[in-house]
Amino acid sequence: MELRQLRYFVAVAEELHFRRAAERLFISTPTLSQQIRSIEREVGGPLLIRGAQGVELTAAGEVLLKASRDILDAADNALRDTRAVAQPDSAVFRLGVVNGAPPWLPSRIEALLKSRQPAARIILTGGPSADQVRLLDREDVDLAILRKPVRLPENLSYAPIADEELGIVMSRDSDLAAQEAIAPANLAGRELIMFPRGSAPEVHDSMLSQLRERGATVSLSATALSHAQMLTLLPLRPDAVGLGSIRTGEVPGLVWRPLLPRPVIITYIAAWRATARNPVLHTVTDALSGGLRLAPD
Repeated sequence: MELRQLRYFVAVAEELHFRRAAERLFISTPTLSQQIRSIEREVGGPLLIRGAQGVELTAAGEVLLKASRDILDAADNALRDTRAVAQPDSAVFRLGVVNGAPPWLPSRIEALLKSRQPAARIILTGGPSADQVRLLDREDVDLAILRKPVRLPENLSYAPIADEELGIVMSRDSDLAAQEAIAPANLAGRELIMFPRGSAPEVHDSMLSQLRERGATVSLSATALSHAQMLTLLPLRPDAVGLGSIRTGEVPGLVWRPLLPRPVIITYIAAWRATARNPVLHTVTDALSGGLRLAPD
């Protein structure tokens, strides 16, 4: 059997009607019927039961339908992967980036890819952790930068790629702003504004747990905001604090101070589908799986 014949059979099996299948394939109904009869002669038995209202699959037809879909998917994947290598100018790498990730992280991933496949085109998609995991699972992105800990489906692989220190971010009018560093005891009773737990529950719990393990008896605020919204609100709330990287100190109206003696640490990971076929992705994951850690310039 030829791939063309398998495509014909799948069309009939899915439409359960010869005329509709023929229209879908842009061939005549007699030609399609002839091709199906040719397949039946080769397998040695009927694949379809023809009736006035359409067709039904026989048991043999059900087996061939599943096998045909697998074969056609494999053929399509082989063609796509080969084209990506033979025509590198058309290679596409879809990178998902969790909201709030350091800007240099996707830049380092891009540099890593470009050093191996200079002509590859990169498409970035931002969003919260939960959305990034769904995009990976649906194969809408090839690789995603996420914060650990995060719950991943079993079909996803990951590698840690970078750590980031978090300190205390606050209004410049806060009474803590004059201090060069913040001791956990100084945070006693302070309102801590964080992102909604539902958007990344494991990361939320880890950050709060790390802070409390260091002796900071903060009070978690009922106000839950995205990171960007928190940075907009904090300048107006000198009695509240947040957790953020040193980058947050660049926001007007805010100051950032390190937490002593130990900072809160966030680990970033790169995650991808274990069964992904995109050869462009493999050029990146091969390096990351080997323990490569990324850092800003």
